[in-house]
Amino acid sequence: MQHNLSRLRGFTLLELLVVLGIIALLAGIVGPQVMKHMGASKTKAAKVQIEDLSAALDMYKLDEGRYPTQQQGLSALVIKPTDAKRWNGPYLRKEKVPQDPWMIDYHYVYPGQHGSFDVFSYGADETEGGEGEDQDINSWE
Repeated sequence: MQHNLSRLRGFTLLELLVVLGIIALLAGIVGPQVMKHMGASKTKAAKVQIEDLSAALDMYKLDEGRYPTQQQGLSALVIKPTDAKRWNGPYLRKEKVPQDPWMIDYHYVYPGQHGSFDVFSYGADETEGGEGEDQDINSWE
């Protein structure tokens, strides 16, 4: 009877090592797939935010007759510039200019090289070019 009780008390070290090995194997297989999709979702989120910023800039232009200057930047969408006469903002829902998914401010160029204005993010690496999560996301493509 004592022999049966000692057997029911817990797992052996070998059993625990086998279970930990299986968990590590699964994490090694599943982890990279999850990270790949997470990076792609950040890129998609940045594209949506740039589209929202572009729409807000267009609304600003409808009211003011021009886009914000380079010096005013995107903050003109939430804070009335001193020279604005018909400003009807804030033009963004949360009343603040969002940062990209990597917590970096979006770049705004006016007048733009690719359109009336350029809004872009350099991606996770904050350098021009790149692939995957490091790719540039912009308002003109």
